[in-house]
Amino acid sequence: MPLHRPDLRLSKLPRLRPPFGVKFQTPFKTLGPGSVSSLLKIALDVAYLLLMLITVVLLLLFVAAIFIPVSQYDITFTSDDGGTQQPLTRALVLFGVGAFSAYFGGFLLILRNLRKIFRTLTLGDPFQPENVRRLRQVGLILAVVTAGVWLAQGMVAARLAPGVMDPQGLGELLTPVFSVLVVFVLAEVFREGARLRRESELTI
Repeated sequence: MPLHRPDLRLSKLPRLRPPFGVKFQTPFKTLGPGSVSSLLKIALDVAYLLLMLITVVLLLLFVAAIFIPVSQYDITFTSDDGGTQQPLTRALVLFGVGAFSAYFGGFLLILRNLRKIFRTLTLGDPFQPENVRRLRQVGLILAVVTAGVWLAQGMVAARLAPGVMDPQGLGELLTPVFSVLVVFVLAEVFREGARLRRESELTI
């Protein structure tokens, strides 16, 4: 005797709907012209110009510090427990202005790469091989800037303000190191996306 099989049709199956009428859609456009990416691109352009202006001013101060006499001035490091006063030397001024110039110059290079990445997002074409290289450069520059700040603060705490300024500990490097790793992971994601895009183009 043949078994009776129930007639299962897709039209009779209940439709699954999100609970409480929630629709899983982004309320705004993320890629292309007039999207959030284009607004962020404008913000990056403004920040890039401001950072370029600051870097140029610091470089001019660095050149001026070579000729301006500073021996009659002192610098004071203060903290909750007290402070210390040191004579302001030309080497100290050049070190300070040079360190700030390198710091802002590093972030200027980071913004330069981010502007180019967001330009591709605005065009709606993010998975380009150039974006992989740009993200890797951002991660490398961020790592160099983080290491430079850590070393510079350690030198200032040890040589200029011992007992007043504390050097950065290894625990304070966790957030910057995590940021660097995230950037390199994103570079690999973009590399995989560019590979899949290239394979799809060859298949078509």
